[in-house]
Amino acid sequence: MAGRTRPFSGFEWMIAWRYLRAKRAEGGVSVMTWISLIGITLAVAALIITMAVRAGFRSEFVDTILGANAHVTIYQTIEVSETGQTSRVITDYEAMAARVREVPGVTRAAPLVKGQVMASLGNRNAGVEVFGISQEDLLTIPRIANPDQFRGDVTRLDDGVAIGWGVAQELGAEVGDKVKLISPNGVKTPFGTTPRVNVYEVTYIFQAGRYDIDRTRVYLPFAEAQSYFNREGGADELEVMVEDPDRVDEMATALLMAGGDRTLLWTWRDASGAFLSALQIEDTVMFVLMSVLVLIASLNIISGLVMLVKNKGRDIGILRTMGLTEGAVLRVFFLCGALVGLVGTAAGVVLGCLFAIYFDPILAFVNGASGGEVWDASIRGIYRLPAELQLGDVISAVALSLGLSFVITIFPARRAARMNPVEALRYE
Repeated sequence: MAGRTRPFSGFEWMIAWRYLRAKRAEGGVSVMTWISLIGITLAVAALIITMAVRAGFRSEFVDTILGANAHVTIYQTIEVSETGQTSRVITDYEAMAARVREVPGVTRAAPLVKGQVMASLGNRNAGVEVFGISQEDLLTIPRIANPDQFRGDVTRLDDGVAIGWGVAQELGAEVGDKVKLISPNGVKTPFGTTPRVNVYEVTYIFQAGRYDIDRTRVYLPFAEAQSYFNREGGADELEVMVEDPDRVDEMATALLMAGGDRTLLWTWRDASGAFLSALQIEDTVMFVLMSVLVLIASLNIISGLVMLVKNKGRDIGILRTMGLTEGAVLRVFFLCGALVGLVGTAAGVVLGCLFAIYFDPILAFVNGASGGEVWDASIRGIYRLPAELQLGDVISAVALSLGLSFVITIFPARRAARMNPVEALRYE
Protein backbone atom coordinates (compact mmCIF):
# COMPACT_ATOMS: atom_id res chain seq x y z
CA MET A 1 0.00 0.00 0.00
CA ALA A 2 2.93 2.30 0.72
CA GLY A 3 4.05 1.93 -2.86
CA ARG A 4 0.73 3.26 -4.06
CA THR A 5 0.85 6.35 -1.84
CA ARG A 6 0.84 9.53 -3.88
CA PRO A 7 4.01 11.68 -3.79
CA PHE A 8 4.22 14.43 -1.16
CA SER A 9 1.33 12.99 0.81
CA GLY A 10 0.39 14.17 4.26
CA PHE A 11 2.55 11.78 6.27
CA GLU A 12 5.68 12.85 4.32
CA TRP A 13 5.02 16.50 5.22
CA MET A 14 4.38 15.48 8.84
CA ILE A 15 7.68 13.58 9.14
CA ALA A 16 9.63 16.40 7.49
CA TRP A 17 8.08 18.96 9.83
CA ARG A 18 8.86 16.84 12.92
CA TYR A 19 12.49 16.51 11.84
CA LEU A 20 12.86 20.24 11.25
CA ARG A 21 11.54 21.26 14.65
CA ALA A 22 13.20 18.43 16.57
CA LYS A 23 15.58 19.47 19.32
CA ARG A 24 19.22 18.53 19.15
CA ALA A 25 18.79 16.08 22.02
CA GLU A 26 16.18 14.27 19.91
CA GLY A 27 18.55 13.92 16.97
CA GLY A 28 17.47 17.12 15.22
CA VAL A 29 19.62 19.93 13.86
CA SER A 30 17.56 22.96 14.78
CA VAL A 31 20.65 25.19 15.14
CA MET A 32 21.86 24.37 11.64
CA THR A 33 18.35 24.88 10.33
CA TRP A 34 18.23 28.37 11.81
CA ILE A 35 21.66 29.21 10.41
CA SER A 36 20.57 28.11 6.94
CA LEU A 37 17.31 30.01 7.26
CA ILE A 38 18.96 33.25 8.37
CA GLY A 39 21.67 32.93 5.72
CA ILE A 40 19.18 32.57 2.87
CA THR A 41 17.03 35.39 4.26
CA LEU A 42 19.94 37.83 4.37
CA ALA A 43 21.30 36.75 0.98
CA VAL A 44 17.95 37.15 -0.79
CA ALA A 45 17.32 40.48 0.94
CA ALA A 46 20.79 41.72 -0.05
CA LEU A 47 20.19 40.66 -3.67
CA ILE A 48 16.83 42.48 -3.84
CA ILE A 49 18.19 45.62 -2.14
CA THR A 50 21.19 45.74 -4.47
CA MET A 51 19.08 45.39 -7.60
CA ALA A 52 16.55 47.96 -6.32
CA VAL A 53 19.27 50.51 -5.60
CA ARG A 54 20.94 49.91 -8.96
CA ALA A 55 17.58 50.26 -10.75
CA GLY A 56 16.82 53.45 -8.82
CA PHE A 57 20.21 54.97 -9.62
CA ARG A 58 19.87 54.12 -13.31
CA SER A 59 16.32 55.48 -13.46
CA GLU A 60 17.24 58.73 -11.68
CA PHE A 61 20.33 59.22 -13.82
CA VAL A 62 18.44 58.72 -17.10
CA ASP A 63 15.54 60.88 -15.90
CA THR A 64 17.85 63.79 -15.13
CA ILE A 65 19.44 63.43 -18.57
CA LEU A 66 16.13 63.37 -20.41
CA GLY A 67 14.47 65.96 -18.18
CA ALA A 68 17.02 68.74 -18.57
CA ASN A 69 18.81 68.04 -21.86
CA ALA A 70 17.84 67.67 -25.48
CA HIS A 71 16.94 64.17 -26.61
CA VAL A 72 18.47 65.08 -29.98
CA THR A 73 20.71 68.03 -30.81
CA ILE A 74 20.66 69.17 -34.45
CA TYR A 75 23.56 71.24 -35.69
CA GLN A 76 25.30 71.84 -39.01
CA THR A 77 28.63 71.07 -40.59
CA ILE A 78 31.23 73.83 -40.85
CA GLU A 79 30.64 76.28 -43.67
CA VAL A 80 33.50 78.36 -45.11
CA SER A 81 32.63 81.84 -46.34
CA GLU A 82 34.22 83.68 -49.27
CA THR A 83 36.52 85.49 -46.86
CA GLY A 84 37.71 82.20 -45.36
CA GLN A 85 35.74 82.42 -42.13
CA THR A 86 34.19 79.23 -40.77
CA SER A 87 30.79 79.00 -39.11
CA ARG A 88 28.21 76.47 -37.89
CA VAL A 89 25.49 79.09 -37.34
CA ILE A 90 22.03 78.03 -38.55
CA THR A 91 20.54 81.03 -40.34
CA ASP A 92 17.22 79.43 -41.32
CA TYR A 93 16.58 78.06 -37.83
CA GLU A 94 12.88 78.94 -37.81
CA ALA A 95 12.16 77.06 -41.04
CA MET A 96 14.31 74.14 -39.91
CA ALA A 97 12.53 73.98 -36.55
CA ALA A 98 9.16 73.98 -38.31
CA ARG A 99 10.22 71.04 -40.52
CA VAL A 100 11.59 69.09 -37.56
CA ARG A 101 8.36 69.57 -35.59
CA GLU A 102 6.48 67.82 -38.39
CA VAL A 103 8.49 64.62 -37.92
CA PRO A 104 6.28 61.99 -36.22
CA GLY A 105 7.26 61.57 -32.56
CA VAL A 106 8.83 65.02 -32.13
CA THR A 107 7.25 67.04 -29.34
CA ARG A 108 9.45 70.16 -29.45
CA ALA A 109 12.17 71.74 -31.56
CA ALA A 110 13.71 74.87 -30.07
CA PRO A 111 16.57 76.98 -31.48
CA LEU A 112 19.46 77.57 -29.07
CA VAL A 113 22.39 79.92 -28.80
CA LYS A 114 25.20 78.55 -26.62
CA GLY A 115 28.41 79.92 -25.25
CA GLN A 116 30.81 79.68 -22.32
CA VAL A 117 31.39 82.83 -20.26
CA MET A 118 32.47 83.99 -16.83
CA ALA A 119 29.77 84.86 -14.30
CA SER A 120 30.68 87.34 -11.59
CA LEU A 121 28.99 88.68 -8.48
CA GLY A 122 30.99 90.81 -6.11
CA ASN A 123 34.36 89.17 -5.62
CA ARG A 124 33.17 85.71 -6.64
CA ASN A 125 33.45 84.21 -10.13
CA ALA A 126 32.31 81.02 -11.83
CA GLY A 127 32.69 79.57 -15.31
CA VAL A 128 29.22 78.89 -16.76
CA GLU A 129 27.61 77.71 -19.97
CA VAL A 130 24.91 80.03 -21.27
CA PHE A 131 21.89 78.63 -23.11
CA GLY A 132 19.96 81.22 -25.09
CA ILE A 133 16.37 80.02 -25.32
CA SER A 134 12.91 81.54 -25.51
CA GLN A 135 10.76 81.61 -22.41
CA GLU A 136 8.07 79.46 -24.08
CA ASP A 137 10.61 76.76 -24.89
CA LEU A 138 12.14 76.92 -21.41
CA LEU A 139 8.76 76.13 -19.87
CA THR A 140 8.67 72.83 -21.78
CA ILE A 141 11.87 71.49 -20.17
CA PRO A 142 10.56 69.34 -17.26
CA ARG A 143 13.55 69.47 -14.93
CA ILE A 144 13.90 73.25 -15.35
CA ALA A 145 10.26 74.34 -15.30
CA ASN A 146 9.38 71.85 -12.51
CA PRO A 147 12.64 71.25 -10.62
CA ASP A 148 13.24 69.57 -7.27
CA GLN A 149 13.89 72.97 -5.69
CA PHE A 150 13.62 76.49 -7.02
CA ARG A 151 13.50 80.12 -6.08
CA GLY A 152 12.01 82.96 -8.09
CA ASP A 153 9.68 82.85 -11.10
CA VAL A 154 10.49 80.87 -14.24
CA THR A 155 8.08 83.00 -16.27
CA ARG A 156 10.31 86.07 -15.74
CA LEU A 157 13.16 84.82 -17.94
CA ASP A 158 12.71 87.75 -20.33
CA ASP A 159 13.56 90.11 -17.45
CA GLY A 160 16.93 88.57 -16.64
CA VAL A 161 18.61 85.16 -16.35
CA ALA A 162 17.84 81.77 -14.81
CA ILE A 163 20.81 80.12 -13.08
CA GLY A 164 21.47 76.69 -11.63
CA TRP A 165 21.51 75.98 -7.92
CA GLY A 166 25.24 75.27 -7.95
CA VAL A 167 26.00 78.49 -9.83
CA ALA A 168 24.00 80.42 -7.25
CA GLN A 169 25.94 78.80 -4.40
CA GLU A 170 29.27 79.45 -6.11
CA LEU A 171 28.45 83.12 -6.60
CA GLY A 172 26.42 83.57 -3.43
CA ALA A 173 23.55 84.81 -5.59
CA GLU A 174 19.91 85.18 -4.65
CA VAL A 175 16.85 86.12 -6.69
CA GLY A 176 17.03 89.84 -7.49
CA ASP A 177 20.83 90.07 -7.45
CA LYS A 178 22.67 91.51 -10.46
CA VAL A 179 25.09 89.08 -12.09
CA LYS A 180 27.76 90.05 -14.61
CA LEU A 181 28.33 87.83 -17.65
CA ILE A 182 31.76 88.38 -19.16
CA SER A 183 32.52 87.04 -22.64
CA PRO A 184 35.98 87.32 -24.24
CA ASN A 185 34.38 87.39 -27.71
CA GLY A 186 32.68 90.72 -27.43
CA VAL A 187 32.64 93.88 -29.52
CA LYS A 188 34.92 94.00 -32.55
CA THR A 189 36.85 97.28 -32.86
CA PRO A 190 39.71 98.48 -35.09
CA PHE A 191 42.02 97.61 -32.21
CA GLY A 192 40.70 94.07 -31.83
CA THR A 193 37.92 92.33 -29.95
CA THR A 194 37.11 93.68 -26.51
CA PRO A 195 35.39 91.56 -23.84
CA ARG A 196 31.66 92.02 -23.53
CA VAL A 197 30.30 92.61 -20.03
CA ASN A 198 26.54 92.64 -19.46
CA VAL A 199 24.65 92.77 -16.19
CA TYR A 200 21.47 90.73 -15.69
CA GLU A 201 19.03 90.28 -12.84
CA VAL A 202 18.69 86.77 -11.41
CA THR A 203 14.98 85.98 -11.82
CA TYR A 204 15.01 82.20 -11.28
CA ILE A 205 17.23 79.67 -9.51
CA PHE A 206 16.60 75.97 -10.25
CA GLN A 207 17.88 72.59 -9.11
CA ALA A 208 17.55 70.22 -12.07
CA GLY A 209 18.71 67.14 -10.15
CA ARG A 210 22.16 66.82 -11.77
CA TYR A 211 25.18 68.40 -10.16
CA ASP A 212 26.98 69.16 -13.43
CA ILE A 213 23.92 70.99 -14.83
CA ASP A 214 23.20 72.98 -11.69
CA ARG A 215 26.88 73.86 -11.33
CA THR A 216 27.36 75.33 -14.82
CA ARG A 217 24.09 76.19 -16.56
CA VAL A 218 22.62 79.65 -17.11
CA TYR A 219 19.58 80.42 -19.28
CA LEU A 220 19.39 83.73 -21.14
CA PRO A 221 16.50 85.00 -23.33
CA PHE A 222 17.05 83.90 -26.92
CA ALA A 223 17.09 87.35 -28.53
CA GLU A 224 19.44 88.67 -25.84
CA ALA A 225 21.75 85.68 -26.32
CA GLN A 226 21.87 86.32 -30.07
CA SER A 227 23.03 89.86 -29.41
CA TYR A 228 25.42 88.91 -26.62
CA PHE A 229 27.21 86.19 -28.62
CA ASN A 230 27.09 88.02 -31.99
CA ARG A 231 24.60 85.54 -33.46
CA GLU A 232 22.13 88.07 -34.89
CA GLY A 233 19.73 86.25 -37.18
CA GLY A 234 21.13 82.81 -36.36
CA ALA A 235 21.20 79.94 -33.87
CA ASP A 236 23.89 77.45 -32.90
CA GLU A 237 21.67 74.37 -32.80
CA LEU A 238 18.17 72.98 -32.40
CA GLU A 239 17.15 71.27 -29.19
CA VAL A 240 14.70 68.46 -30.03
CA MET A 241 12.48 66.54 -27.60
CA VAL A 242 10.69 63.33 -28.65
CA GLU A 243 7.85 61.24 -27.23
CA ASP A 244 9.89 58.06 -26.78
CA PRO A 245 13.58 58.77 -26.13
CA ASP A 246 14.39 55.05 -26.33
CA ARG A 247 13.43 55.10 -30.02
CA VAL A 248 15.49 58.14 -30.88
CA ASP A 249 17.86 56.14 -33.10
CA GLU A 250 14.94 55.00 -35.25
CA MET A 251 14.04 58.65 -35.91
CA ALA A 252 17.53 59.65 -37.07
CA THR A 253 16.84 59.33 -40.80
CA ALA A 254 13.65 61.42 -40.66
CA LEU A 255 15.37 64.10 -38.57
CA LEU A 256 18.31 64.28 -40.97
CA MET A 257 15.96 64.70 -43.92
CA ALA A 258 14.02 67.43 -42.11
CA GLY A 259 17.19 69.26 -41.17
CA GLY A 260 18.71 69.44 -44.62
CA ASP A 261 21.98 68.62 -46.35
CA ARG A 262 24.40 69.97 -43.75
CA THR A 263 22.57 68.49 -40.77
CA LEU A 264 24.35 66.51 -38.05
CA LEU A 265 22.73 64.77 -35.07
CA TRP A 266 23.90 64.20 -31.51
CA THR A 267 21.50 62.11 -29.42
CA TRP A 268 21.30 61.61 -25.67
CA ARG A 269 22.60 58.08 -26.21
CA ASP A 270 25.69 59.46 -27.94
CA ALA A 271 26.31 61.74 -24.96
CA SER A 272 25.70 59.17 -22.19
CA GLY A 273 25.71 55.81 -23.96
CA ALA A 274 29.13 54.74 -22.65
CA PHE A 275 28.13 55.44 -19.05
CA LEU A 276 24.81 53.63 -19.45
CA SER A 277 26.59 50.63 -20.98
CA ALA A 278 28.97 50.62 -18.01
CA LEU A 279 25.96 50.67 -15.67
CA GLN A 280 24.46 47.70 -17.50
CA ILE A 281 27.68 45.72 -17.16
CA GLU A 282 27.93 46.69 -13.50
CA ASP A 283 24.36 45.55 -12.90
CA THR A 284 25.17 42.14 -14.40
CA VAL A 285 28.34 41.80 -12.35
CA MET A 286 26.55 42.80 -9.15
CA PHE A 287 23.81 40.24 -9.81
CA VAL A 288 26.42 37.50 -10.30
CA LEU A 289 28.31 38.48 -7.14
CA MET A 290 25.15 38.61 -5.03
CA SER A 291 24.05 35.28 -6.54
CA VAL A 292 27.23 33.76 -5.10
CA LEU A 293 26.05 34.86 -1.65
CA VAL A 294 22.73 33.10 -2.23
CA LEU A 295 24.63 29.98 -3.33
CA ILE A 296 26.82 30.05 -0.21
CA ALA A 297 23.75 30.45 2.00
CA SER A 298 22.03 27.58 0.18
CA LEU A 299 25.05 25.33 0.76
CA ASN A 300 24.32 25.55 4.49
CA ILE A 301 21.24 23.47 3.75
CA ILE A 302 23.50 20.61 2.65
CA SER A 303 25.47 20.60 5.90
CA GLY A 304 22.26 20.71 7.91
CA LEU A 305 20.65 17.89 5.95
CA VAL A 306 23.80 15.74 6.07
CA MET A 307 23.78 16.01 9.86
CA LEU A 308 20.05 15.33 9.92
CA VAL A 309 20.46 12.19 7.79
CA LYS A 310 23.27 10.99 10.03
CA ASN A 311 21.27 11.54 13.22
CA LYS A 312 18.12 10.01 11.74
CA GLY A 313 19.81 6.84 10.40
CA ARG A 314 17.93 4.65 12.84
CA ASP A 315 14.60 6.29 11.93
CA ILE A 316 15.29 5.81 8.24
CA GLY A 317 16.01 2.11 8.78
CA ILE A 318 12.77 1.63 10.73
CA LEU A 319 10.72 3.51 8.12
CA ARG A 320 12.23 1.43 5.32
CA THR A 321 11.50 -1.87 7.12
CA MET A 322 7.91 -0.65 7.62
CA GLY A 323 7.56 -0.37 3.84
CA LEU A 324 8.51 3.23 3.09
CA THR A 325 9.99 3.44 -0.39
CA GLU A 326 13.23 5.13 -1.41
CA GLY A 327 11.18 7.79 -3.17
CA ALA A 328 9.22 8.55 -0.01
CA VAL A 329 12.39 8.90 2.05
CA LEU A 330 13.90 11.14 -0.62
CA ARG A 331 10.82 13.34 -0.61
CA VAL A 332 10.82 13.61 3.21
CA PHE A 333 14.36 14.97 3.32
CA PHE A 334 13.81 17.02 0.18
CA LEU A 335 10.91 18.70 1.97
CA CYS A 336 13.17 19.41 4.95
CA GLY A 337 15.61 21.35 2.81
CA ALA A 338 13.01 22.88 0.51
CA LEU A 339 11.00 24.24 3.44
CA VAL A 340 14.10 25.97 4.79
CA GLY A 341 14.76 27.49 1.37
CA LEU A 342 11.12 28.48 0.89
CA VAL A 343 10.72 30.14 4.29
CA GLY A 344 14.13 31.82 4.04
CA THR A 345 13.32 33.15 0.57
CA ALA A 346 9.94 34.49 1.67
CA ALA A 347 11.50 36.21 4.68
CA GLY A 348 14.25 37.62 2.47
CA VAL A 349 11.71 39.03 0.01
CA VAL A 350 9.81 40.75 2.81
CA LEU A 351 12.98 42.15 4.38
CA GLY A 352 14.44 43.27 1.05
CA CYS A 353 11.23 44.94 -0.13
CA LEU A 354 10.75 46.76 3.17
CA PHE A 355 14.35 48.00 3.05
CA ALA A 356 13.90 49.23 -0.52
CA ILE A 357 10.58 50.93 0.24
CA TYR A 358 12.00 52.78 3.26
CA PHE A 359 15.42 53.31 1.71
CA ASP A 360 15.31 57.12 1.92
CA PRO A 361 14.77 57.33 5.72
CA ILE A 362 17.30 54.52 6.24
CA LEU A 363 19.91 56.42 4.20
CA ALA A 364 19.07 59.60 6.12
CA PHE A 365 19.62 57.72 9.38
CA VAL A 366 22.99 56.42 8.14
CA ASN A 367 23.97 59.96 7.13
CA GLY A 368 23.06 61.22 10.59
CA ALA A 369 24.82 58.38 12.38
CA SER A 370 28.00 58.78 10.33
CA GLY A 371 28.01 62.54 10.85
CA GLY A 372 28.43 63.34 7.15
CA GLU A 373 27.10 62.90 3.65
CA VAL A 374 27.35 59.29 2.52
CA TRP A 375 26.14 60.33 -0.94
CA ASP A 376 28.29 63.06 -2.53
CA ALA A 377 26.50 64.65 -5.51
CA SER A 378 29.71 66.26 -6.80
CA ILE A 379 31.17 62.79 -7.38
CA ARG A 380 28.12 60.78 -8.43
CA GLY A 381 26.31 63.45 -10.44
CA ILE A 382 22.84 63.15 -8.88
CA TYR A 383 21.68 64.47 -5.52
CA ARG A 384 19.99 61.40 -4.11
CA LEU A 385 20.24 57.63 -4.29
CA PRO A 386 16.73 56.23 -4.75
CA ALA A 387 15.67 52.59 -4.63
CA GLU A 388 13.21 51.36 -7.24
CA LEU A 389 11.58 47.97 -6.73
CA GLN A 390 10.94 46.15 -9.98
CA LEU A 391 8.82 43.02 -10.17
CA GLY A 392 11.26 41.36 -12.56
CA ASP A 393 14.14 41.80 -10.10
CA VAL A 394 12.15 40.32 -7.22
CA ILE A 395 11.07 37.37 -9.37
CA SER A 396 14.68 36.79 -10.44
CA ALA A 397 15.84 36.75 -6.82
CA VAL A 398 13.06 34.35 -5.79
CA ALA A 399 13.69 32.02 -8.75
CA LEU A 400 17.43 31.96 -8.06
CA SER A 401 17.04 31.27 -4.35
CA LEU A 402 14.38 28.58 -4.70
CA GLY A 403 16.17 26.97 -7.64
CA LEU A 404 19.46 26.69 -5.76
CA SER A 405 17.75 25.54 -2.58
CA PHE A 406 15.77 22.80 -4.34
CA VAL A 407 18.68 21.53 -6.44
CA ILE A 408 21.14 21.46 -3.54
CA THR A 409 18.62 19.63 -1.33
CA ILE A 410 18.41 16.71 -3.74
CA PHE A 411 21.92 15.39 -3.04
CA PRO A 412 21.67 14.72 0.72
CA ALA A 413 18.06 13.56 0.22
CA ARG A 414 19.26 10.93 -2.29
CA ARG A 415 21.88 9.78 0.19
CA ALA A 416 19.17 9.25 2.80
CA ALA A 417 16.95 7.40 0.32
CA ARG A 418 19.76 5.00 -0.68
CA MET A 419 20.68 4.14 2.91
CA ASN A 420 20.59 0.38 3.52
CA PRO A 421 18.10 -0.29 6.34
CA VAL A 422 20.11 -3.31 7.48
CA GLU A 423 23.28 -1.21 7.89
CA ALA A 424 21.29 1.53 9.60
CA LEU A 425 19.88 -0.89 12.22
CA ARG A 426 22.90 -3.15 12.65
CA TYR A 427 24.22 -1.49 15.75
CA GLU A 428 20.88 -0.41 17.20
